[in-house]
Amino acid sequence: MTVDAHHHVWDLSVRDQDWLGGPGLRPLRRDFTLADLAPEARAAGVDRTVLVQTVTVAEETPEFLALAATHELVAGVVGWTDLTRPDVGDELARLRELPGGRHLKGIRHQVQGEPDPQWLLRPDVRRGLAAVADAGLVYDLLVRDHQLPVCVRAAAAHPGLTFVLDHLGKPPVASGARASWEADLRALAALPNTVAKLSGLVTEADPATWTADDLRPYADAALGAFGPHRLMFGSDWPVCTLAAGYGQVLDTARRLTGHLSAEESTQVFEATATRVYGL
Repeated sequence: MTVDAHHHVWDLSVRDQDWLGGPGLRPLRRDFTLADLAPEARAAGVDRTVLVQTVTVAEETPEFLALAATHELVAGVVGWTDLTRPDVGDELARLRELPGGRHLKGIRHQVQGEPDPQWLLRPDVRRGLAAVADAGLVYDLLVRDHQLPVCVRAAAAHPGLTFVLDHLGKPPVASGARASWEADLRALAALPNTVAKLSGLVTEADPATWTADDLRPYADAALGAFGPHRLMFGSDWPVCTLAAGYGQVLDTARRLTGHLSAEESTQVFEATATRVYGL
């Protein structure tokens, strides 16, 4: 059994994805649905997934929960809500009462786009993070590599909340640099309430020329920092299609972890996500 701990869907007739206006993202400006994903996932041996938010729009999370309620592939949802609202705890409880509400496993915000470099440490955000912890949910970190030190401080300030680092913090794979990123990654991994996703690397590399060897130092660093029991595979579909197909992403992740024991591989490709998200 394989769990894909990170993918997205969107329907542009329902809602625009304003972030798709960036350079090089034109191939993603179309609908990507579970009907598109399901055949590819099953052909690759994936039988459960975690559907992750894409925009900071309150209506998206109930829509994702409804999808999870009606589609057997989706075992969990990482949604979005405004962490700064004073009644965030009540809002999380409301979401869980909606159709599919039991599939809500975590919350995420596009911290990578916040102009305030200390956003995660703001008092109103910290109050929201505490509410996420009280609700028994996890918090996905969508950040860039230079934001990792703030993530370390946030995770240390909330020891009762599990922080899931998406895409290994988006290391600078294309440039080959990794010393600063790896030091910050190890600092985050030193905190017991953190885990990470082996995801998103193909789009941080050169999308046209990347090879598994380009990604290997970053995967090895993540395994060394977190260990397989705190690392989980994610496809980052459909964003990954800018550089690789679904099956290729999974095959590459298996090649990068091919030296692991069978039990360790099971952790990366099933057990870590199942445990952390309560699938």
